[in-house]
Amino acid sequence: MDSKLFETLNKKLEAQIESFKAVLCDGGAKSYDHYKELSGTIRGLQLAQMELGDLVRKTKEFDDD
Repeated sequence: MDSKLFETLNKKLEAQIESFKAVLCDGGAKSYDHYKELSGTIRGLQLAQMELGDLVRKTKEFDDD
């Protein structure tokens, strides 16, 4: 598979994570519920990054065979 696709997707995920973190760090959460939502979104994006990393590793292993 095209590694540029993975790299681009990972960069987009990272940019989104940093954006949500900035909102939290700047006190942008309007309520505790909003804080939980932002935190959950960050966690979800981080999980997506981990899954993407696993997929990249598996793809490389498959290509090496």
